[in-house]
Amino acid sequence: MNKNKRILFINPVKEVEGEEYMLDYIRSAVDESVDINVASLGRGPMHLEYHYYEALIGVDMLHMVKKAEKDGYDAAIIGCFYDPFLREAREICDHMVVTAPAESSLIIASSLGNSFSVIVGRRKWIPVMKENVFKYGFGEKLASFRVLGLGVLDFHADENRTRDRLIQEAKEAVDNDGAECLILGCTMQFGFYRELQEIVGVPVIDVTLAPIKHAEMLIEVRDRFGWKVSKKGGYETPPLDEIRRFDIEGQYCVKGLWSK
Repeated sequence: MNKNKRILFINPVKEVEGEEYMLDYIRSAVDESVDINVASLGRGPMHLEYHYYEALIGVDMLHMVKKAEKDGYDAAIIGCFYDPFLREAREICDHMVVTAPAESSLIIASSLGNSFSVIVGRRKWIPVMKENVFKYGFGEKLASFRVLGLGVLDFHADENRTRDRLIQEAKEAVDNDGAECLILGCTMQFGFYRELQEIVGVPVIDVTLAPIKHAEMLIEVRDRFGWKVSKKGGYETPPLDEIRRFDIEGQYCVKGLWSK
């Protein structure tokens, strides 16, 4: 009998209200053979709208990723559309799958349409997100970014307002910008995609769900075909003897994290 696959969805901020609701939403989407959990950081900001906030969560989040691998998880998902520290997380893992919302959503959207628009909360978010679109190789398919004028913590504070703004900007993206697919550019926009795509008539990618399905696929191809992150080049893991010589565990209070 095949064992259940285990996925950890990391909300890379200090715990916010509504996390249990997000867990229920996520669990409704996974395959029955998958056990999924949600974890937040024990400290830090409650959103990552500013680069300073993003920088603050790096060490704790990366060590949470590595601990998840030691605890036997098959995949970890970095639950922010900035994909913070995705490259670094893949570098430190030996066999565990690591995914994130932007990369996963862009891969899916590019398979479903010739162009896509990303609906974001605030204009400030666009530079980093646009940089990622081009870094991942999907720049030619980008139709537009559409701005809601809402922050991360606003989306579920007044869902009727969020829904109205989403409908307005989604219609503009499809009718005026030529988008054949839409991406909701924040994990806190979870729950709106189905109604929205019925209204505008194009696929709408929920970026909370996309990395979960992407992770399930990556776990399967790892286990069936041996396809996993290459360690010959950019994702080469730091040498264990060097990590010990630098006393990373002692300096950062993560005793046993790098022990075999």
